[in-house]
Amino acid sequence: MTSPATARVVASIALLTAILLPAMPSHAGTTTGPHGEQAVPAASLTLTPEEEAQIRAGKHTAALAWHTPSDYTAAVDRGAHDEFARLGIEVVAVTDAGFDAAKQKSDVETIMAKRPSILLSLPVDPDTAPEVYKPALEAGTKVAFVDNAPTGFVQGTDYVTIVSDDLFQMGEKAADAMANAIGGKGEIGYLFHDANFYVTNQRDGAFKATIEAKYPDIKIVAEQGLADPAHAEEIIHAFMTKHPDLAAVYVTWAEPAEFVLAALRNGGNSETKIVTLDLSEPLALDMVQGGNVAAIVADEAYAIGATLARAAAASLLDKTLEPFYAVNALAVTKDTIKEGWFQSLHRDPPATLTGG
Repeated sequence: MTSPATARVVASIALLTAILLPAMPSHAGTTTGPHGEQAVPAASLTLTPEEEAQIRAGKHTAALAWHTPSDYTAAVDRGAHDEFARLGIEVVAVTDAGFDAAKQKSDVETIMAKRPSILLSLPVDPDTAPEVYKPALEAGTKVAFVDNAPTGFVQGTDYVTIVSDDLFQMGEKAADAMANAIGGKGEIGYLFHDANFYVTNQRDGAFKATIEAKYPDIKIVAEQGLADPAHAEEIIHAFMTKHPDLAAVYVTWAEPAEFVLAALRNGGNSETKIVTLDLSEPLALDMVQGGNVAAIVADEAYAIGATLARAAAASLLDKTLEPFYAVNALAVTKDTIKEGWFQSLHRDPPATLTGG
């Protein structure tokens, strides 16, 4: 990825980052981190002009050890690159572990030969991750994480901070979008992630809590957890067999939602609406074509990368940081596909979605 090369571009990035990090709206639920940390709005993490000048003068370097390739990872990476460029920090290495913890360990060992000042990463497996990042800790590199931290690591000692989504806000927005899609009433299905993963657990729980608290005329009549996305197809078949007039179904994230969409299409069902989380081109294409998908709730992935880079840079000055920062969420609909895609991923949507 090419970093900005001119002062004009760098200035525009700083402005865009400020736009992408508005004050987080209040809501009834509370997002917490993987260890119960209270979420702090990403917008609260700022640097003074004097601090930025001090960071630039340090001639620091950074490396990025990502977990797997995806649109999300690319957007986080882009946000981090742009913020580092703005702060005069050179990115000297970028790796992708392909969701393989052993490869991530090898990646970090290779990275550390360059002795970066900063390492940003998302741990593939928190339980084995302490060994993955041990070389960075021993070298005195400042380490900051997306979503999670290695088991047993202490914030402020072993790592700088964690940056993730406002998880409750994502589930809440999914509930509001569903209510809007079905006119605030009807019977719905709830397909949640049946695994101990704080990100999906909080998002799913927020959806259910919001429906139950805000929408008395919407009833969850079919409910099932899943761990394997491929099982979503058989679950939606069971839902529809028992409740053929189901108005909508919530699906925990995009991959199983694609299976749900395929099952509804194969069954000739064009009425049951789908609301899910995380952007997906196949789901978005169905949405813009007026199909089953009513809305997709996404996080501001670019802002996650920018915030994480800023936090790591701040740590070079021994600036006090919160243990868990969260960025905003947005509901992307047929009418907001272009703006929503850019706000989340910092790039235009595929031409298939805009007719371009």
